[in-house]
Amino acid sequence: MLNNKYDVIVVGGGHAGIEASLACSRMGSKTLLITINIDTIGKMSCNPAIGGIAKGHIVRELDALGAEMAKATDKTGIQYRMLNLSKGPAVHAPRAQVDKKAYQTYMQHVVEKQENLYILQDNATELLIENQTIIGIKTARNNEYYASKIILTTGTFMQGLIHIGEYQEAAGRMGDPPSTISLSLKKAGLEVGRLKTGTPSRIDGNTIDFSELEEQKGDDKLFAFSHFTEEYPQSIISCYIAYTNEVTHTIINEHLNESPMFSGKIKSVGPRYCPSIEDKIYRFSDKGRHQLFLEPEGINTNEYYINGLSSSLPENVQYKVIHSINGLGNAHINRIGYAIEYDFCPPNQLKMTLESKLIHGLYLAGQINGTSGYEEAAAQGFWAGVNSVLALRKENPFIITRAESYIGVLIDDLVTKGIEDPYRMFTSRAEYRLSLRYDNADKRLIHYGRQLGLISSENYEYIKNKLNIVDEIIHYCNNHHFNLEDFNNISDDIKNYTKLGETPATVIRRKQLNIETIRELCLPFKNMSLENWVIAEINIIYEGYLKRQQEEIDRFMKYEKEIIPENFDYNKVEGLLTEAKVKLNKIRPISVGQAARISGVNPTDISLLILYLRGKKEVKYY
Repeated sequence: MLNNKYDVIVVGGGHAGIEASLACSRMGSKTLLITINIDTIGKMSCNPAIGGIAKGHIVRELDALGAEMAKATDKTGIQYRMLNLSKGPAVHAPRAQVDKKAYQTYMQHVVEKQENLYILQDNATELLIENQTIIGIKTARNNEYYASKIILTTGTFMQGLIHIGEYQEAAGRMGDPPSTISLSLKKAGLEVGRLKTGTPSRIDGNTIDFSELEEQKGDDKLFAFSHFTEEYPQSIISCYIAYTNEVTHTIINEHLNESPMFSGKIKSVGPRYCPSIEDKIYRFSDKGRHQLFLEPEGINTNEYYINGLSSSLPENVQYKVIHSINGLGNAHINRIGYAIEYDFCPPNQLKMTLESKLIHGLYLAGQINGTSGYEEAAAQGFWAGVNSVLALRKENPFIITRAESYIGVLIDDLVTKGIEDPYRMFTSRAEYRLSLRYDNADKRLIHYGRQLGLISSENYEYIKNKLNIVDEIIHYCNNHHFNLEDFNNISDDIKNYTKLGETPATVIRRKQLNIETIRELCLPFKNMSLENWVIAEINIIYEGYLKRQQEEIDRFMKYEKEIIPENFDYNKVEGLLTEAKVKLNKIRPISVGQAARISGVNPTDISLLILYLRGKKEVKYY
């Protein structure tokens, strides 16, 4: 007999689908993961890397909440780097090259062994809906599976169309068939749009002349992505830097009309912050060269990913372009670069839980919402998974604000502001980024993971103990005054930068000594981990800024806690501008704070809304 009844069905086995299905099953719900190809669960369709600017923050936040991506990265990472170390701690960003096959295998194994989680290889083709409520899904093999919660995480597969010059191929990614489920979404009344992204060629490392490239080694002072990784993973492989040149640019300019982006074959919008090489050459014609990063795909393959050389030019032109670059004159292309167009659903059709406003029980997560990136997808998958289970239990939704996390910024931006091109997370999107650092993700979010049951009591106590140690270090540095005993075993050079009677905090704020040296001076804490000391150092140096930002956050939270009734009629509020009424009725904000962030709603509109809600006592607080 066909086992066809589940609590939650997740469609898609990419980064969003993995975190959604794991969250649901780990919270006790019987979950079905439907994917076109089980062997590609966790596949990295683009570059073999996790983290980076703001994205690394998201991965650390997911880990504190109980997700899997950080653990997978630490198990399969081959090079680790901390970006932006020359800048302030708010923008320090961990990034790792990973072995993409090992990452894929790790994730597939985790999914396969997860209790309450069942995997099915099939193509979901149709939503089953009754009275604007989801009841199940139909597949290409004409089987029906039923659940009251469905999470779509289809990535670039919905009506996916690959472009390489004049060549076109219907596919979700090269070699995989597309999904037609967006036809069912349209039939159900959801708005469906079209976006574009791309990927570069992969080349054979045996045909690269590395002597002509700049080597980029991993960091010596390593870190882990997961808060629970016991031993820091090691960097075991290098990346390399190459550059385009005048010859490269001439080739591209001569063949621009053969690019489907410029010939008019691609009409959809691509990612603004990750353009194709032909788009870069066209838009930045005065720039003499563009930096490229050659990233190894793994330790058991010779393939290299050319980050920065995304292209949809014809194959013969892509060969000419690559061969014009120093060090790549004899490079052999294993996999050609291409652009892909795909269907997506504008995310302002969703509630803050990522549930559809139109179809009850239907959740959307990942690139289907117009985002780009593995990390953004994983965050949405986790968010949708958790909220679908809480809805099954008839419990309050899981919503963390933009003042608490980058994940909160991501969800709020998507639902409140919508998107015009594929959304990518940056630190500049977060107003409170000094408080939302990668190093304090556990402090900010671990209690939520514990409340959801996704962080064990052992791991929770482990983090609480670490946070207590950091607090003790900070207290010691602010209150201890160096004495003769502290100075007994230090050199005269170090003594030149401090003096008896000073506090360690005073020395730290002068930034003349590195934190390892200061740790040696603080005898009771000299054996505490460097990670704990770095966190303490940041809190001491930026104490005043952090206090001021906390005051801003407190003001922000005042309006976030004023909850607007779900079915509130904004037409009742006298004085609201027509544009504001239209926008508010469309977005359906859950709080006064969210309402204030909607484009077209001005401060006067918000004041009138607050006066009405408080006067009628329709506002609720949490």
